[in-house]
Amino acid sequence: MTEQDTLNPTAELDAMRQQLLQAQRLSSVGELASSVAHEFNNILTTILNYAKMGMRSTDPAAQTQAFDRILRGGQRAATIVNSMLGFARNNVAQRETTDLVKLVEEVLVLTDKDLGKHRVHVEKRFHGRPMAMAAAGQIEQILVNLVINARQSMPNGGRLRIEVRELPDGEMSEIKLSDTGVGIPPENLRLIFEPFFTTKQPDEYGRGGTGLGLSVCRQIIEQHHGRIRVESVVGKGSTFTIKLPKKRVEEI
Repeated sequence: MTEQDTLNPTAELDAMRQQLLQAQRLSSVGELASSVAHEFNNILTTILNYAKMGMRSTDPAAQTQAFDRILRGGQRAATIVNSMLGFARNNVAQRETTDLVKLVEEVLVLTDKDLGKHRVHVEKRFHGRPMAMAAAGQIEQILVNLVINARQSMPNGGRLRIEVRELPDGEMSEIKLSDTGVGIPPENLRLIFEPFFTTKQPDEYGRGGTGLGLSVCRQIIEQHHGRIRVESVVGKGSTFTIKLPKKRVEEI
């Protein structure tokens, strides 16, 4: 057996992992597309209305207010675009010191319209400004996936609590997402991180769950030398906890 033959299985496995990551990115972006389109429609409507108001008014105060609303609308649109580009991009990003609170806020901008439409109230608990050594786009992918899963587990609305903190050991930071959804049965709880395992039924367009979401999430977290775990009670909800190192592993 040649050296090339020995390396081929590893190369093929890496290629398959990258394909799974990209497939999950595309799947999650598809979930968000409709709500983001509605959000952009709202932003553009606001910008156009205030632009007309500013052009018609001769009152400096009214013009200033109009320009302020236009600026805020443009900034919100830019935030959404930048988040979507980082989320969908197929890259192997360099890990760098990442502000986890800022990352969570960007994810909530992306998912705000979808959560509001389904009557999901978001409760945020930020303890300082915890940092992590991470590829921000990949962690954002995980958080969007978990937020969408939480929303889907609360078909009649509910509460999503997101907590970000630095752990007492000073080496890890933690993101915790808790929902008040239907919960996960014990027989499924041990399987949810397995590739292609899904309980999602096809929607009206025939689209169902790929079963790749949580599997890819775990893979990314492990590549970051972090951990992800889940606790759930049927009828009461689920909690996903992500722990990420603050420094490069070799520095800890």
